[in-house]
Amino acid sequence: MTKNVVTANLDASVIEIAELMKRYGIGSVVVIDDKRNPVGIVTERDLVIKVLAEHRSPAETRVREIMSKPIISVSSKTGLLDAARIMARRNIRRLVVIDEGKLVGIVTSKDILKVAPEIIDILMESTRIAEPFESSIAEVEVIAGYCDECGEWSESLREIEGKMICPECRANYQSSEVG
Repeated sequence: MTKNVVTANLDASVIEIAELMKRYGIGSVVVIDDKRNPVGIVTERDLVIKVLAEHRSPAETRVREIMSKPIISVSSKTGLLDAARIMARRNIRRLVVIDEGKLVGIVTSKDILKVAPEIIDILMESTRIAEPFESSIAEVEVIAGYCDECGEWSESLREIEGKMICPECRANYQSSEVG
């Protein structure tokens, strides 16, 4: 996670955003409101698709007009594997990290790629030592993230048959297995 996030206000021009990206060597800028709350994100893709390809004036176009919203975020307690799942499911490369409504960082696909070899080693090791489950529903540790069934945020997801499931969906899932 990068803690020093580059931000811009809603009224910044697209040129200002491009200059920030160039100056800091980054591919996105988090957009904040007057209270410094994150409200969107502008990526290189937004600049290409929403400004250049539409022949809009970068000097006249404001960030509020082209930013991606709503902002997709996680908390600083979210694990890297869960962050990777969210990115894959949502087809995004950046996740804003927010704690108690305040911007605390950003996780990018590059952050995940840096530790990917270690994650693969851990997964391979756990596969070797895992014993077969007697039940068809295998549950593991509780984590926070988005439920693979309903898509809602939960602080107590459990893995069941390869899906991360919230308590409400687990109750429905398990009752449908019984009936």
